Amino acid sequence: MSREAQLEYSEFQSAMLDEAKRRRKAAKIIAVLRHFLGRDDLSGLTVADVGCSAGFIADELAGAGASHTLGIDIDVPGLRKAAARFGERVAFVCGDGSRLPFPDGSVDVLVFNHIYEHVVDPDAVVADMHRVLSDEGVLYLGLGNRLGVMEPHYKLPFLSYLPAGAADRYVRATGRAERYYERFRTRPGLRRMLRDFHVWDYTFPVLAAPDRFAGGELFPGAIGRVAKQALEQAPRAALKALLPVVPTYLWVATKRPTRPQGPALPQPPERVQ
Repeated sequence: MSREAQLEYSEFQSAMLDEAKRRRKAAKIIAVLRHFLGRDDLSGLTVADVGCSAGFIADELAGAGASHTLGIDIDVPGLRKAAARFGERVAFVCGDGSRLPFPDGSVDVLVFNHIYEHVVDPDAVVADMHRVLSDEGVLYLGLGNRLGVMEPHYKLPFLSYLPAGAADRYVRATGRAERYYERFRTRPGLRRMLRDFHVWDYTFPVLAAPDRFAGGELFPGAIGRVAKQALEQAPRAALKALLPVVPTYLWVATKRPTRPQGPALPQPPERVQ
């Protein structure tokens, strides 16, 4: 069964219109970018949110000082909402991520946050992001893992493990959807998708320092304090053993070899081999 574009995604996934949640995600994205770049804001940079939908993350990127902020998506209803609210400081474009309407090397920061599983050809999108990214630019990636036990969109265990036909029957039987469009990859598959990039893993750095990365909601209350301390002190080898089944990876990619420029962290970022 061939892939189909998920048009009007915000119309049937209400999470895309959850403003508070989207802005919290944006705060985390911006904190990671600031650490990697070693700077206080995004001033002077051209920033693009690929898969921007209703525009909340793009608006936060503009608020972080980007000199030019762009949002691109095929979600026309979402783009209309975005342009109506944020069009004065963000340029929204209806377009295909595999044919980005930007010149070569023209974008300093790209954000591709939990989008790859929805698009028809994620390899083509990644290739075109490589084309438009400047030589000194950075690409932020939020990447769902196929081996994460709980599927994040429909909250069904092991859904992403299944082949397409079985996954369709699963979501249909539970009344969640008629078809399961999303296609996740494992960690090795994601690294192959980004084979032309140099990649740094911020997954455990963010989890171990949630306050620094605007991720306090990840571990609320007393549970949060215990989890944070455990992650800060966990041997790196033990954390690496968990990587194949971590639900989400937070990666930063560049075209040229570049190291994170921010201060030392309890769990430092590591190169993804």
